[in-house]
Amino acid sequence: MHWVLNAVYALLLTALSPLIAWRMLRHGRYRRGIAQKLLGKLQQPKGSRPVVWFHAVSVGEIVQLQKIVLEFRRASADRFAILITTSTDSAWELAQQRFPDCTVDWFPLDFSWAVSTALDRIRPVHVVLVELELWPGFMAACRSRAIPVAIVNARLSERSFRRYLKVRSLLYPMFAGIRLIAAQSPAIAARLRTLGAREEAIHVTGSVKFDGIECRPDHPGLTTLRHTFQLHNTAPVLMAGSTQEPEEQLLLHAWQQLQPEFPELTLILVPRHRERFEAVAQLVLQSGCTLMRRSDPSTNTATTDSRGRPAVRLLDTIGELSACWGLADIAFVGGSFGNRGGQNMIEPAAWGAAVLFGPHTWNFRDVVQVFLEAEACLQLSDPSQLLPTLRQLLQQPAERQRLGAIARQTVQRQQGAISVTIQLLLHQCELDQHMPVQVLTRAA
Repeated sequence: MHWVLNAVYALLLTALSPLIAWRMLRHGRYRRGIAQKLLGKLQQPKGSRPVVWFHAVSVGEIVQLQKIVLEFRRASADRFAILITTSTDSAWELAQQRFPDCTVDWFPLDFSWAVSTALDRIRPVHVVLVELELWPGFMAACRSRAIPVAIVNARLSERSFRRYLKVRSLLYPMFAGIRLIAAQSPAIAARLRTLGAREEAIHVTGSVKFDGIECRPDHPGLTTLRHTFQLHNTAPVLMAGSTQEPEEQLLLHAWQQLQPEFPELTLILVPRHRERFEAVAQLVLQSGCTLMRRSDPSTNTATTDSRGRPAVRLLDTIGELSACWGLADIAFVGGSFGNRGGQNMIEPAAWGAAVLFGPHTWNFRDVVQVFLEAEACLQLSDPSQLLPTLRQLLQQPAERQRLGAIARQTVQRQQGAISVTIQLLLHQCELDQHMPVQVLTRAA
């Protein structure tokens, strides 16, 4: 089995090598962590404490993991050394900032020699994966070494589920070997059960994304951004976060259309990927607008353009999106007019913004359902609805505030997943065996 996987991965790597080489040269991606990725030569945490290995593939999962690791260390009296691995440059940089007391490294590619070397070097007593980052080779290597694997905040969209069903017989041993699954919803739990996950391993905890969101008015990150972007008055702020092409163009055009009626309306753009920061900056400048960039204070001298319009603010840094949502009165969540399946709309809702997004939200179907059932957000069927919806929210500030208040209350009602997840992990690590697992699972 190992040689088959290795051959498949080698063929894929060879086929993708021109694209990888281009991205390395153009954007500097994939250059770091070669020894860890290809050979499994991960750093070994210092000391003699048993190691718990947490893996979060990208920035969003690293943000989720921060509160989980903090609470896990506190609840376990720091009896474990913590290894954090990730797979992207942006996530690795953010993990270095968020986990200064933990070992941070790169997740190995799924070649048998890489995962075997990594596991034999680290010798974890437990592996914890965020959402559903499953690799057959890695999972098989854990199983052969009797290393228990847990999945926290487990998520599986209907779309991915249908794809997995086509190869269910191949994936069944992998899912059956998972020791603990903390699922975001009953629907996700049912999908995982169908794919082979054991009944006793599955627990519905809710989504940890609803927990651990710092949305205080005195949040230091919010204060810094407010100062950097010079937003000190009560003018309404429209923010578009985690956007992809062509969403920045859509929001920029709508904002320009609204300017005559709402001249103080300020626009903040936050592209999803750092590789697009410069392209979005040029888009704003070519439209004739003044630009303020978070990454370059020298651009922040002019707060208006020659016609008196507010400068467009561009958040072109990593790790500040969560705090920046606190500036928004109206929040458009990106990836929903394109083909990415949406992005996390919980953070702007927690801040009390009026939240809207497009029709393509399959990656967050269960979260969207929670908000829609509570009438706590607005889902647009196509881009043509963007301008009239924004105009209506700006014309009716009381309605805008009511929508934001419902969104905040909806988030608060869903909180508690981290506490349940930590207790399940402690039980699994045999630190809390006296605590019956069944009382920890939230009601479906």
